[in-house]
Amino acid sequence: MSDDVVLDLANRKSALLLTADKDFGECVFRLSRVASGVILVKLAGIPNFSKATIISETIAKYSDELPDAFTVITPTTVRIRSIGT
Repeated sequence: MSDDVVLDLANRKSALLLTADKDFGECVFRLSRVASGVILVKLAGIPNFSKATIISETIAKYSDELPDAFTVITPTTVRIRSIGT
């Protein structure tokens, strides 16, 4: 599926889009595509179990801030930027 199709599907379902694809940042910011929320995971080189723990803890901690935001999760930081709809 193309990024546009994936983003449209997430929006129709009012779902957060969890991805490792940096192209969604371009879709949201440069192309001004509407998004109900995107979480970009930048955890390369980390074991999958640890990734799952980091992601689930981040979602639990910031759940109120994630809708209508572009979030980037790295091993040491979480950045949340409102994108509005």
